[in-house]
Amino acid sequence: MERVLGIGGCFLRAADPAALSAWYRDVLGLETGPHGQWQQAAGPTVFAAFESGTDYFGSPAQQVMLNFRVRDLDAMLAQLRAAGAAVDGKVQGMPGVGRFGWVTDPEGNRIELWQPESG
Repeated sequence: MERVLGIGGCFLRAADPAALSAWYRDVLGLETGPHGQWQQAAGPTVFAAFESGTDYFGSPAQQVMLNFRVRDLDAMLAQLRAAGAAVDGKVQGMPGVGRFGWVTDPEGNRIELWQPESG
């Protein structure tokens, strides 16, 4: 049986695609090539389905939520706040998994930031 090898892309609808791409580059440091290619650091990726009524993604209209791995969650959240980004005030820890924080992009998409537990 053939199997998928990993996430091959993430595509977002946007009222202003250039501005949203610039926000991800300038605020989150997501550097992409000319066709959007991004060479991410090696590490775990979670694929999970949630109940349809979950409020975990923020708006009920949001069907998918991006989750980015970060090295230092506190430093990333401070950087986002300094850039004027809409950062959720809470940080959540999950034993054996790591710590989580959230930011909302300029188009209203809630994004999860994950600092995996080391060791």
